[in-house]
Amino acid sequence: MNIKKTLVLFTVIYGSIFCQSVLAQDGKKTVIDKVVAIVGENSILYSDIENQYLQYIMQGNIENSQEVRCQIFEEILFGKLLLNQAQLDSIEISDDQVESEMDRRLQYFISQIGSKEKLEEYYNKSVIDIKNDLRSIIREQILTQQVKGNIVQKITITPSEVKEYFNKLPKDSIPIIESEIRYEVISINPLVNAEEKAYAKSKIEGIRERIVKGEDFSTLAHIYSEDPGSAAKGGELGDFSRGVMYPEFEAAAFALQPGEISPIIETDAGFHVLMLIKRKGEFINVRHILIQTKVSPLTIQNTQQRADSVFQLIQAGNMTFEDAAKRYSDDDYKVNGGLAINQNTGNSIFSPAEIDKDMFFQLDRMTPNQVSKPFVIREDQNKTSFKIVKLISRTSPHKASLSTDYDVIQKAALQNKKAEAVEKWINERAKDTYILIIDENFKKCNFMYKWM
Repeated sequence: MNIKKTLVLFTVIYGSIFCQSVLAQDGKKTVIDKVVAIVGENSILYSDIENQYLQYIMQGNIENSQEVRCQIFEEILFGKLLLNQAQLDSIEISDDQVESEMDRRLQYFISQIGSKEKLEEYYNKSVIDIKNDLRSIIREQILTQQVKGNIVQKITITPSEVKEYFNKLPKDSIPIIESEIRYEVISINPLVNAEEKAYAKSKIEGIRERIVKGEDFSTLAHIYSEDPGSAAKGGELGDFSRGVMYPEFEAAAFALQPGEISPIIETDAGFHVLMLIKRKGEFINVRHILIQTKVSPLTIQNTQQRADSVFQLIQAGNMTFEDAAKRYSDDDYKVNGGLAINQNTGNSIFSPAEIDKDMFFQLDRMTPNQVSKPFVIREDQNKTSFKIVKLISRTSPHKASLSTDYDVIQKAALQNKKAEAVEKWINERAKDTYILIIDENFKKCNFMYKWM
């Protein structure tokens, strides 16, 4: 087990600590508990290891059970060593930090399981009780993450170190770089005119009036709502907290009382009317009806003609693609001359899997510096956008090299250097920290670090 695997395991285990800690409450999975180790003033329980091991098995993994338990145990030792350092350094975190992180995780798991009620039913606890169980665990995790960040935050790497790292890699360990694509895009979007917007608003005002006069909200949502995800459920969205929906939507929803009908709310999706079903703590459940602002066929036709005109300017050499993007494009990339930016990495390199399938289909047929004719892509809320794209470059899958993939190798070299710093820190702190492994089975583990 190498240092990279250790750090990955640490992230997976502690990143999903909500699920693991709550699973310990499930009676069918309760284990006979005991202290198996002590790090400083902090103890490690057998249940800490077993609950994480159960999660590992539930994810469909089948490996040597004791070896996996030993890996989990060493990760927890690492976490407790970080916690001990946080206590020695008197690091403090605010209650707001803990509550914010707890709400974020709760919302994620509610979205995964379906509703707050299902979460409470599964764990046989109220959300308040679950939060009480989690509070100290999340506080501990934030502390350990802060210490771990302090270990590596000032680490940088020089070009000579990158070259040395790469030259030391065994040939069969040099990574394969998949195809990389860079492209520029001009987006020309049909604009909803005043008449179309007025029609949509008038339609939902009529629906709201019928609800106020006593017609059933759920039935009208089934019939009229243009949100397919909730219309089949009578407009019900399920439990959510703040930070999930459109800001205007949330402001109206959280201001309602149970059974109260909202005024008409406008968001990027269209016009909404809401009804609060219930409120419990910081979570609410609402029904909504959405009427989208639709673009007329004539407007779409005019937009296509505008896109064709821009394409002709570029083709005739009267304007560069980059200047046309700055002048005519309707998206945020216009300031970069249309250069598409990968939101996952912050750079302009995309793998095929990171590109919209319709966009990739167009780019895959092009050669570098070729400019496409305008084509249609359906975007969020079923909106139409006309795109003109220019393929800048496309590489074939290949083994990484310093000349073509320096950024990738630099990132790997930096991560390796940080991993070595963490390894050094662990070994040094472990020598100066009271660490007692009590359980005989765990004493026999083939540890990566010197804990005893």
